[in-house]
Amino acid sequence: MSNRHYPFSPEETPPLPVQNPQSPIQNPKSPIPNPLYLIPVIGFFPSLWTLYRHQGTREQLAVSRLSITLAFTWLLGYLLLTTGAESSEFLTLRLLILNSFLTSGYFLVSTWLIVRILKGKSYRLSGFSEFAERWLEKYLS
Repeated sequence: MSNRHYPFSPEETPPLPVQNPQSPIQNPKSPIPNPLYLIPVIGFFPSLWTLYRHQGTREQLAVSRLSITLAFTWLLGYLLLTTGAESSEFLTLRLLILNSFLTSGYFLVSTWLIVRILKGKSYRLSGFSEFAERWLEKYLS
């Protein structure tokens, strides 16, 4: 039998690829990539589905909790500021400007986290991620 078609003999084993310990671990069975969870407003739905079914890696569950907490915080702030602007004559413009800052901040933080995940860096927000873990772990477990 000739070895023309094989780069190594059948007795030898091919060298295993060495994985870089710094690179993020990719799960081939993961249904949705992590950046999808952090798309503002839209990412809330796949995040909720992942947490509801309790399926996904530990990293996916953590990003899902963070995404839901960010979305709920933005929605609560948006509704409170909009209601305040509607009910006040003097503060209307100020509350609407503050509302636009809150919405812009939500979109910028989400975009920043997506870029960090794509670069393989940490997705955690100091204080906010811990709050998301405790709050959603209590209600969605």
